[in-house]
Amino acid sequence: MGDIDVEVLKGIHLSIEKGEFVAIMGTSGSGKTTLLNIIGCLDVPTSGRYILADREVSNLTDDQLSEIRNEHIGFVFQNFYLLPYVTVLENVLLPTLYVGGRKDNAEKNAWDLIKLVGLEGRAKFKPNQLSGGEQQRVAIARALINEPGLLLADEPTGQLDSKTATEIMSLLKKMNEQGKTVVLITHESFIASYAQRIIQIKDGIIFE
Repeated sequence: MGDIDVEVLKGIHLSIEKGEFVAIMGTSGSGKTTLLNIIGCLDVPTSGRYILADREVSNLTDDQLSEIRNEHIGFVFQNFYLLPYVTVLENVLLPTLYVGGRKDNAEKNAWDLIKLVGLEGRAKFKPNQLSGGEQQRVAIARALINEPGLLLADEPTGQLDSKTATEIMSLLKKMNEQGKTVVLITHESFIASYAQRIIQIKDGIIFE
């Protein structure tokens, strides 16, 4: 048996402007995660074009895509993906290992971000010593350490209670107000309401 191609996205035409806060909504299997993965250069489209920061990225090599991600994009995921055996500070610094730059500047930037997300008293803690909301704050600081212009958040409040979810969304909104482009995936209308624009996707098609 050969591989079978499954068409997930169908004729998507989408423009996101610099500085926007966009929410992508859809049920499980609607194609929203595939769309976010293409926006984040984790996947490439099998046809069509994708232009990021005035650069056509659809046909780049894996190494070139990795370079684009490190330079332009920060990721925040539902499951946090923190390294359990290192501190908050070391988790935030992790992306700097893959880019150039002086380590002392990176550490200063990491401390600034840890303060920005309200965790200056937790910098030496390990992830298992933090609440879910605190772990997500660490993940946001880590996503910002390389100063990306684009912040992608895939169900960032999915594991959090409503109060903590509100705190995380207020933090993402603050990042947007400071100039970051934010693209968020959610299935919750309340979470999507923080965005300036809501894109509804169903069966791989944008319908609203």
